[in-house]
Amino acid sequence: MKIEVFDPALCCSTGVCGPSVDPELIRIAADLDAMRKHGFDVQRYNLSQDIQAFTINRVALAYLQQHGPDAFPITIVDGELRTENRYPTREELIAWTGITIEAANIGKTPIKTIKVQPKSQSCCEPGSGCC
Repeated sequence: MKIEVFDPALCCSTGVCGPSVDPELIRIAADLDAMRKHGFDVQRYNLSQDIQAFTINRVALAYLQQHGPDAFPITIVDGELRTENRYPTREELIAWTGITIEAANIGKTPIKTIKVQPKSQSCCEPGSGCC
């Protein structure tokens, strides 16, 4: 099984940077990492940094051409579009992979939101750790 997440254009590879971190980005990063640890082929692509992945994947390219860059993220599982304009839920990932919450250890640790006060408008300034 191959799970591919195509992110919108994010300033960093994970999108976890800047003045206010989106807890959904932290959650999906942790969930996808759990899937990888259980042997699933999981790939994540950022529109601003991995444009070639968007052009090579026929489903992602067709979606981009039809809906534009603001309609992302999308999730493709084994070549089939599964989610549009949102990240998959933990329950969806579990249903697709057949693993249990206990086996994946998903959702056992609460996610803490971290607020960072930037020195400038750019989230990717030197030394910020996001680029």
